[in-house]
Amino acid sequence: MPQLDTSTWFITIMSMIMTLFIVFQLKLAKYIYPMNPELKSLTTLKHKNPWEMKWTKIYSPLSLPQQ
Repeated sequence: MPQLDTSTWFITIMSMIMTLFIVFQLKLAKYIYPMNPELKSLTTLKHKNPWEMKWTKIYSPLSLPQQ
């Protein structure tokens, strides 16, 4: 039974690692990072809703008259 020739494994594995490294570097080089991230304004704009203009009363079921 012939033995497995492993003499080329080192070159094959090293070239695979080099190729993967180069491919990942090229992929990451195409990604555009934001240069200066700025904080968003903490003041929120208050929008007027129609139901905020008039006074409404919400009745809870427990405060209704008992029958």
